[in-house]
Amino acid sequence: MSASKDVLALASLEVDLSSIEPGTTVTVKWRGKPVFIRRRTDDDIKLANSVDVASLRHPEQDAERVKNPEWLVVIGVCTHLGCIPLPNAGDFGGWFCPCHGSHYDISGRIRKGPAPFNLEVPTYSFLEENKLLIG
Repeated sequence: MSASKDVLALASLEVDLSSIEPGTTVTVKWRGKPVFIRRRTDDDIKLANSVDVASLRHPEQDAERVKNPEWLVVIGVCTHLGCIPLPNAGDFGGWFCPCHGSHYDISGRIRKGPAPFNLEVPTYSFLEENKLLIG
């Protein structure tokens, strides 16, 4: 038995990126969860690549977390206890979880606080230069 069209439609989400300005984050809902899409500036990208990965709790290079350096796509759920972090907040220019104080950097990597892992990167692809498919 195959899935119905409405079930398949929930499995993926197409997002138009053309109106997202550099340096801003938008939140979309996918599978009942928030997904943060950040259009990063050149400074954001340089900052993300300047981090000593060996110093990270959950070591991942920025390049492992993005398909295009300009765009970061992460599930907006704190890996500690599932709260929703605030964008453009915290000590590392990324996200801050107000529930228990986890700080994520501009690549969504955990830098400080109780969260054990980086923000999760969902399956996604670029359909066109300004069209993203999540799921």
